[in-house]
Amino acid sequence: MAIEKMTMPQLGESVTEGTIEKWLVSPGDHVNKYDPIAEVNTDKVNAEVPSSFTGVMKDLLVKEGETLEVGEEICTIEVEGGESSEKPSDSENESKDEKQSSPSSANVKSDQPKEKSSNARYSPAVLRLSQEHDIDLMQVNGSGKEGRITRKDLQKLIDSGGIPQKNESEVRERKEQQTASKSSESTIPAKTAQPAISASPGDIEIPVTGVRKAIAANMLKSKHEAPHAWTMMEVDVTNLVSFRDAMKADFKTKEGFNLTYFAFFVKAIAQALKEFPQMNSMWAGDKIIQKKDINISIAVATEDALFVPVIKHADEKTIKGIGREINELAQKVRAGKLKSEEMQGGTFTVNNTGSFGSVQSMGIINHPQAAILQVESIVKRPVVMDHGMIGVRDMVNLCLSLDHRVLDGLICGRFLQRVKQILENISDENTSVY
Repeated sequence: MAIEKMTMPQLGESVTEGTIEKWLVSPGDHVNKYDPIAEVNTDKVNAEVPSSFTGVMKDLLVKEGETLEVGEEICTIEVEGGESSEKPSDSENESKDEKQSSPSSANVKSDQPKEKSSNARYSPAVLRLSQEHDIDLMQVNGSGKEGRITRKDLQKLIDSGGIPQKNESEVRERKEQQTASKSSESTIPAKTAQPAISASPGDIEIPVTGVRKAIAANMLKSKHEAPHAWTMMEVDVTNLVSFRDAMKADFKTKEGFNLTYFAFFVKAIAQALKEFPQMNSMWAGDKIIQKKDINISIAVATEDALFVPVIKHADEKTIKGIGREINELAQKVRAGKLKSEEMQGGTFTVNNTGSFGSVQSMGIINHPQAAILQVESIVKRPVVMDHGMIGVRDMVNLCLSLDHRVLDGLICGRFLQRVKQILENISDENTSVY
């Protein structure tokens, strides 16, 4: 029999860590290759991790709720064939005996320590453990890649009781550095430690989930890195409302899902993006990447989180096709069945803030995209028509947040004008949902 190790997989672009939300197996359970063994929360999505082997679960190395870096071990599986990969050689046994005689010697620095950079980056799990147990990370040798400190390095120190003592000034200084390092993990530099916020009697403490942490990190990264600018345009969608309302009942009967206004907006925006490809770009440090594919990210909210699934090649889809995909993606989000790959590859975000009754809002750009467009509520307003007449019209505000490194007001204005033109010219004569 052989013991195989499974590690935290990388479940999306730029993902560096994941949280074990729930184990789906127990030690002793038989699993087949590709059977789901755990639910992992990462990059704003819950994903099931499949087994890489067929065999019997041996040890679950991580507790539910723990966060690990990509590549860290999460469990071991006993499989048939060969000798156990855990069986140590004679030299390894000797080394192990030496380590057991001095349990903290592998983790605590010697009298002549290697130089450690003051800009070392630590994972949230490492920072949390170090702060809970008052561990000076500068006094710890890491076993990870390039000497990076892992959660297991700290756990060994805690279990052995070999945590080096520090005076109060050192504790205070290291806590400030650790707080700064934690901020740098989200690419937000910190000069001072965050003030502690304590709960008062009657307050409710709500644990921060992995989804909420991912949202916070991405929003902070976007606001810190991208110089946000904002513009708004008013659109008369009276014809759109009449067109959609006239066919919504038959459409629902025929297709089995609702024909929403949002599908018309996404289609118009995708068409305008094809005509103004600069809007479909990303900032990449020393260059701007103009994306070929038009993949529209749409924001879907649940009671406690925000997910951003992607409609791929939206410019090639009909209004019906977009409407069906919006409906299916929203159902997956609310059922907890959205896959990681269904949230990747977005190039431009459209947010249906109007569904909550909003009439004006300033969205935070979905990093690394260059813009986000908020579609507000359609409301009836008195509008001055031709020849000075006043009429009641269905009006909507389109609110665009843009990354001013990539986009300027001129191109954004022209883009919004084109979206406005497409929406205001929807009619029975020149519009088809199929």
